[in-house]
Amino acid sequence: MSRIATRPYLVAKDADGKVRITVRATRFNSQGYPLVTSTMLDNVFPTIAAARAYVREELRGEPTDIALK
Repeated sequence: MSRIATRPYLVAKDADGKVRITVRATRFNSQGYPLVTSTMLDNVFPTIAAARAYVREELRGEPTDIALK
């Protein structure tokens, strides 16, 4: 596994084809290994653009903080 921190926001389609946002928090253990905790938000968005706008406006995320899948 990479020792580079993951982006804090993941925008992806779920199994039903709905766009969802997952908020990820990365911390490192004493050996420098990344431990990532992921939490999927309850909000459902019609498009990826709408989800990205939500991250920027409501969660104060930068465009570089968003990963798309």
